[in-house]
Amino acid sequence: MTENEIAKEVVDASFAIHSQLGPGLLESVYEILLADELGLRGLSVKQQEPISIKFKGREFAEAFRADLIINDKVIVELKSVDALKPVHKKQLLTYLRLTELKLGLLINFGEHLIKDGISRVANGL
Repeated sequence: MTENEIAKEVVDASFAIHSQLGPGLLESVYEILLADELGLRGLSVKQQEPISIKFKGREFAEAFRADLIINDKVIVELKSVDALKPVHKKQLLTYLRLTELKLGLLINFGEHLIKDGISRVANGL
């Protein structure tokens, strides 16, 4: 699957979950449900995947954790807040650069309409 095909599945699954449950749950609940739904759709899902980084010639294991990595191609960063801030997109772009992945999705389940809470962040895609 391409990054765009994976993203379509993630968006569709997010819509299905949000349609049934709405906003208001903890981010961790949406993460568990989205990982399960994507697994049912045949996608490979890594939750809270530790990512190491190199800085000044040294490697730091588990520098951060990605909420979800789908098919080793797409990072999904989940939020459950009233509104996203510009720093959230910058954070995801940094994750993409450090992992050398090309596409990330920032999904805020706290929005009244899930379509208003989904942002694509590309890194050379």
